[in-house]
Amino acid sequence: MESRRLGRSGLSISAIAYGNWLTHGGQVEEDAAQACVRAALDAGITTFDTADVYAGTRAESVLGRALAGQRREGLEVFTKVYWPTGPGHNDRGLSRKHVVESCHASLRRLQTDYVDLYQAHRYDPTVPLEETMTAFADLVRAGKVLYIGVSEWNAEEIAAGAALARDLGVQLISNQPQYSMLWRVIEAEVVPTSEREGVSQIVWSPLAQGVLTGKYVPGEQPPPGSRASDPDAGRFIQRFMTDDVLTRVQQLRPVADDLGLSMAQLAIAWVLQNRNVAAAIIGATRPEQVHDNVAAAGVTLDADVLARIDDVLGDVVERDPAKTARG
Repeated sequence: MESRRLGRSGLSISAIAYGNWLTHGGQVEEDAAQACVRAALDAGITTFDTADVYAGTRAESVLGRALAGQRREGLEVFTKVYWPTGPGHNDRGLSRKHVVESCHASLRRLQTDYVDLYQAHRYDPTVPLEETMTAFADLVRAGKVLYIGVSEWNAEEIAAGAALARDLGVQLISNQPQYSMLWRVIEAEVVPTSEREGVSQIVWSPLAQGVLTGKYVPGEQPPPGSRASDPDAGRFIQRFMTDDVLTRVQQLRPVADDLGLSMAQLAIAWVLQNRNVAAAIIGATRPEQVHDNVAAAGVTLDADVLARIDDVLGDVVERDPAKTARG
């Protein structure tokens, strides 16, 4: 497994990270989740990403049990804070109270004394940025958090957060955005700003919610058991489920075949060509998906292949930087 440095820090992570957003604690049973984590470990994945809000906090607990007994120093465990985790008015956002309390709760669920990376899951315009960053810095000094990151912050927010972190003597080293062949909204502003600030991208949904695997065919119903057929998980995929997008994606199959790659491997390899991307997060409901996805690590796509992909996808690619997610 290829490893890459995260931001302008000394932390190395696996180029393929394992995430459990829509799977652990919800879409799959715990024995299947544990089998996927074992497959990830066997494949050389050392980086595991979760969040307190996933499956109503259950995802962190499942991951904690799945990683129990592993050598902690050989893992990089990431989690996040922002979205509601309870009914109270302080059970959400990036106030000092919620950041600190959520960190402690995440550590209990993950069965660990510290997390390698603690991420602000969205930007919170209702809380002074100084309050949030000071809370994160205090968690670093307390040894509960080693590094800090953000998720789906725009370029201006990343620059402001990185400057405050430096003033506080800590490192903001990552952003976790959606990024794929079909969703490139970070390229115009977020990536150049991140490169200047020493921030790497840890990208989610490199398969565009599974659309880039090619399993969804225009004019046909989604396969039974797929994400698009799930009433809950499927709501995130709808922006890609148009006949125009699905037709273009099917035209990528010859590109993958010529390279001896699966469609999924081509999509993951594509995001890893971006020098600002430290890792692509994969999810899985079966160990076989993990085995397929990890083969993308270390694949190099030459300029002709990248141009061919752009020609195939054409104007179905979303590039508008204003579509960076906001809280």
